[in-house]
Amino acid sequence: METETETETAMEDGTEAFGGQPRAAHAGHGVVLFAHGSRDPLWRAPIEAVEARMREQVPGAQVCCAYLELAEPDLPTAVRELAGRGVRRLTVVPMFLGTGKHAREDLPLLVQALREEHPGMEVIVQGAIGEDPRMTALMAEIAAGR
Repeated sequence: METETETETAMEDGTEAFGGQPRAAHAGHGVVLFAHGSRDPLWRAPIEAVEARMREQVPGAQVCCAYLELAEPDLPTAVRELAGRGVRRLTVVPMFLGTGKHAREDLPLLVQALREEHPGMEVIVQGAIGEDPRMTALMAEIAAGR
């Protein structure tokens, strides 16, 4: 049965996108907030704030941040940590405004390697966060000064 927060769709690269909120409260389910990364430690603050907010909203949530480059942990390290905590179903949330080269090319290769390293783990890739209509609406409200 499909619900508003449980819709899975196939992306062009064959990975799956998970519509709506990740179901972080379910036992064995984890979420990785995947961002580009930066040498500047202040750059990480907004991503880590999302992680903290998720932990507040969903006590016991298995959630962590991971970065493509220039920051730690990288995606494989974060997933190994979650696997060690018993996560068997993982949603990777690309914290990008759009589906650019990193989301289209780099992330699918990383996810394929994760699936090979963790064959017992279901890995779902959500669409880029900035392309979610709710995020678009929120950004428009902020830009309009509301």
